[in-house]
Amino acid sequence: MYWEATGYGLGESLAYFLNSASDSCLAVNLAVLYILRFGWDVSVILRNSEETESSAKVSKKQMRQVKNPFGLEISHPATASLTRGITLTPDCLEDCLLTCYWGCSVQKLHEALQKHVYCFRIKTPQALEDALYKEYLYRQQFLIKKTDKEEKYCQLPDVQIADFGPVPRSRYPLVALLTLADEEDREIYDIISLVSVIHVPDESYRLSCRMLYQYLLLAQGQFHDLKQLFMSANSSTSPTSRPSEEEEENADQSLLGKFGLGDEESEALEESIKDCAVCQNGTVNWVLLPCRHTCLCDRCVKHFQQCPMCRQFVEESFPLCSRKEQEG
Repeated sequence: MYWEATGYGLGESLAYFLNSASDSCLAVNLAVLYILRFGWDVSVILRNSEETESSAKVSKKQMRQVKNPFGLEISHPATASLTRGITLTPDCLEDCLLTCYWGCSVQKLHEALQKHVYCFRIKTPQALEDALYKEYLYRQQFLIKKTDKEEKYCQLPDVQIADFGPVPRSRYPLVALLTLADEEDREIYDIISLVSVIHVPDESYRLSCRMLYQYLLLAQGQFHDLKQLFMSANSSTSPTSRPSEEEEENADQSLLGKFGLGDEESEALEESIKDCAVCQNGTVNWVLLPCRHTCLCDRCVKHFQQCPMCRQFVEESFPLCSRKEQEG
């Protein structure tokens, strides 16, 4: 066993090797003399040699890449409520149907998801409605063209419901289902529908509007809970409320100009957002589980058993892009 004392700023270090317990007193005296030699204004670190780093490797999670044809966002969540309704923005790769179910039964929805696994596939709105046994209060449906990025406004007609009762509730305020409109497209994609559970504030529960859960339903009978990754990124607004790219670029350049940053500096600033949280050089590529922080590059991920952001132990990890994709 040894203790190492290091004085920062002087570039000197001294190691004491203790071969037995009887030498410990001498080592302490030497360490004290060493500190007095440098002076009290010098930072000193004592490190026990038995405190070795863990050699355990974090397992790499096996992932399968699939194309998701569905996307759904809440536009203007601050203004959404049970009385005023909600605005949704779909973003789909193919023609789709957006079907909204107000006041959907919590129990029946989760039973329907299990039926997708064991009994029949929920690939159409009718299939979900049959699995729900019509346990919802109101239904709205929109045809979404793949080129259509417009907002869709959803609201209960002639609102007579002030709230959905106290927590825990027996009904979700809103469940939105996205399905492929064409039968041919359902044979192409592994993901055949997206179920979004949305909280809409009412008189008894004023928590702001948000996505509670999103489930991707696969043609093979599985469903997966879609989780958000936590990573540094530029803030963005909904597609319909965003200015044009030219206006946005001019506004950014004007703002950067006030701080003395030109084109080269702004590009460097944008690239730094993608940098590894540890080395600040490599491109962020690894997702750490279960915390879901995306903050490490290919080189640094090999050296961490704990997340550098939240210090949670890493059970598994997976890359966002393979080496072939990065090189291509």
